[in-house]
Amino acid sequence: MRKYLISAAALIAVAGGTVVIAQAPMAVPGSKDVAKVTGGTYSVEPSHTQIVFAYDHMGFTNNMGVITQPTGTLTLDKANLSASKVSITLPIANLTTGIPALNEHLAKPEFFDAAKFPTATFVSTGVKPDGATGADITGNLTIKGITKPVTLDAEFYGAGANPMNKKENVGFVATGTIKRSNFGMGGFVPVVGDNVELKIIVAFQK
Repeated sequence: MRKYLISAAALIAVAGGTVVIAQAPMAVPGSKDVAKVTGGTYSVEPSHTQIVFAYDHMGFTNNMGVITQPTGTLTLDKANLSASKVSITLPIANLTTGIPALNEHLAKPEFFDAAKFPTATFVSTGVKPDGATGADITGNLTIKGITKPVTLDAEFYGAGANPMNKKENVGFVATGTIKRSNFGMGGFVPVVGDNVELKIIVAFQK
């Protein structure tokens, strides 16, 4: 999303009673340059973090949903990336498919059982660098009180200072696939697909 700032030097022209303001484009604050990343402890920036999931529905469609506003931390060791750690908690109440009836269905005991298990968690157990900007992150995913190991393919997206609050930000995109039946949510398999594809868009802020 492009953002524009009306600068003090903006040109204002009045023609036919209409005010025209020339806007100077603002430089994008996030950079793909990994040198912009600094080590330390970050917190999840929940307003710009989303966990998107997708699954096959009866072989007709690839349906999607999203869980928003998670919490968590990233401890980033730039000198030794493999020593870095990440932990994220997902509020199941913030799961939405855009279809209220389906949201309620997924909250029932045969699926997330949200009343009994209001959160899901991911806690990393290892980070393996992959090229200049990627990493394979292994960890324990817990849903409905069931913990299974998963591996996420993470890629650095950008880093820099947020001009709104001057805080340092770093962002990643991670992908992976899990089987929902491994977490006690195997209803309607195989008519509704067992494999769930994950895309995690996460922003961290110092």
